[in-house]
Amino acid sequence: MISLPSGTRIWLVAGVTDMRKSFNGLGEQIQHVLDDNPFSGHLFIFRGRRGDTIKILWADADGL
Repeated sequence: MISLPSGTRIWLVAGVTDMRKSFNGLGEQIQHVLDDNPFSGHLFIFRGRRGDTIKILWADADGL
C-alpha cells in the first residue's frame, strides 16, 4: 500500500482512455484536457475501454 501525503488530490478521469498511451501521453492529456500539471503531486486514475484496466499516474519527489 502506498500512503499519500495529506492534501493529495485523487482525480478519476472521466471517459475512456487509450491504454496504449505511455506515461508521457497520459501526462500530455493531463496538461491539455485537465489543465493541470502531471508533476503536481496529485494522483490521476485512467480507465480502459472495457473497464477492466486502469493506469495510475502519480509523481512524487523521485519522479513518475
